[in-house]
Amino acid sequence: MKKRFTNICLALMLAGSLWSCGGGTKATEGSEKQDSTQTTTDNTNNNEATGIAAMVKEYKKVKLTTDLSQLSDKEKQMLPLMIEAAKIMDELFWMQSYGDKNAILGKAKDEATKQYLTINYGPWDRLNGNKPFIEGIGEKPKGAQFYPADMTKEEYDKLDNKDKGSLYTIIRRKEDKSLEVVPYSVVYKEKLTKAAELLKKAAELAENESLKKYLNLRAEAFLNDQYKASDMAWMDLKDNGLDLIIGPIENYEDALYNAKAAFEAYVLVKDKAWSEKLARYAKLLPDLQKGIPVEDKYKKEKPGSNSQLAALDVIYYAGDCNSGSKTIAVNLPNDESIQLEKGTRRSQLKNTMRAKFDHILLPISKMLIAEDQRANVTFDAFFQNVMFHEVAHGLGIKNTITGKGTVRKALGNTYSAIEEGKADILGLYMVTKLREMKELAEGKLNDNYVSFLASIFRSVRFGATSSHGKANMVCFNFFKKMGAFTRGEDGTYKVNFEKFPEAVKGLTNKLLTLQGDGDYEATKKFLDEMGVVPAELQKDLNSLKSAGIPKDLIFEQGLEALGLTAQ
Repeated sequence: MKKRFTNICLALMLAGSLWSCGGGTKATEGSEKQDSTQTTTDNTNNNEATGIAAMVKEYKKVKLTTDLSQLSDKEKQMLPLMIEAAKIMDELFWMQSYGDKNAILGKAKDEATKQYLTINYGPWDRLNGNKPFIEGIGEKPKGAQFYPADMTKEEYDKLDNKDKGSLYTIIRRKEDKSLEVVPYSVVYKEKLTKAAELLKKAAELAENESLKKYLNLRAEAFLNDQYKASDMAWMDLKDNGLDLIIGPIENYEDALYNAKAAFEAYVLVKDKAWSEKLARYAKLLPDLQKGIPVEDKYKKEKPGSNSQLAALDVIYYAGDCNSGSKTIAVNLPNDESIQLEKGTRRSQLKNTMRAKFDHILLPISKMLIAEDQRANVTFDAFFQNVMFHEVAHGLGIKNTITGKGTVRKALGNTYSAIEEGKADILGLYMVTKLREMKELAEGKLNDNYVSFLASIFRSVRFGATSSHGKANMVCFNFFKKMGAFTRGEDGTYKVNFEKFPEAVKGLTNKLLTLQGDGDYEATKKFLDEMGVVPAELQKDLNSLKSAGIPKDLIFEQGLEALGLTAQ
């Protein structure tokens, strides 16, 4: 890491960027050439700083709060411990995504640059195709800091170590330049040990025995990289008021092999009233699985009936979930064996979801949705679509029917985009079926369809490089091909309510077939063709830039935002 950062510093000095890596020389009076060079450099720096300041303003600041009166005194005492542990996950994600956080932030010459670096966890703009926003910085390494930047595919393939593809290891070079596989518990030992201590202290205060068990097991997992027991314990949480999702979880940051888990944390307060409303839907998963419009062999697995739906307010984001676009719903655990045995928990992050709807989705719909359908964009429909997207991760198929192992393994780096697309489309299928079953009464089905289309614009307005972005574009392009919506001469889009359901069925069949077959090449070809933003849509998305619609959210969060003080 030191060598890598030194090279970056050298490049930045040569480029005359916003950074000062040492060894600079002040221009002297009487030297016309030096004065001219200094003026040019200052102008470059000022222009770049001004541009970055404008980019920071494109994020809407939202205070993360909730009703703390529903918590007991001991639960309130647990919050500072949980938030402190979350901050450690934030530091670990910096190490995984970029490297030395303090070094890069310490070189920023203005507050806006420091803030934009913090939003993106490095010098690459996550909502602009990971393009560097600092002059002299190269492309973002696909393998982040999980692998040596100069590692070749041949080297990786030849590496004889059964744990090289583990979620919880990194690969690095030894002194002799050969590769070695190192567990997270070794690489990040100091910080994980501190995080474990904080979780154990929180467990001592926990009045809910299931929460106490989970926190203790999660603390142990930080030290031994064995996360399944704590994931199982987390699935057993039922009547807890506080919740904590913490640890190495998603593998989106690893764009090289989609194999390594990134650290993150959510500190959560459950909305018990909303959660009770949602609980009944999880019990319907086995019946819904049977009706999926695909051949029986692609839906032969039985989803766990112990799945849970919950609505929560987030009071602290850290690490992966806080980078770039902010997560509004979570479906965990990712372990397929746990999903088949116990299902998953779908957590709807209600306060963040409301903020995105109010500040981003509604303004977008006023520009890109046909005027006579704008009333169909509602928060209830948006909430339902996001909720059933997460539920739909538990449907379909986890193991290929062709003997290629799990779908995740067979599809490799195409898996995440296809899985997100499957969840998008099966979520709409579920909404349709639940309304037919009279299990879902709030709002109208047409609201779900129009809100879904509007949400695509929200998700891909800054490109389709992420797994979620590619998935949204697959839906958009497939639906366009099926005539599920039309574009007017004024650049607004209108749902065809008669053709939309057939498009849902057609894409459901396509995606589940790709997953069940485990055909990597066919899947990659499909994504390459369908997971892109067409020029016409890009033109319409560009029109949003001058409208002042926020890119995404940034948070005012922590004890002070909650009106609490550290213990």
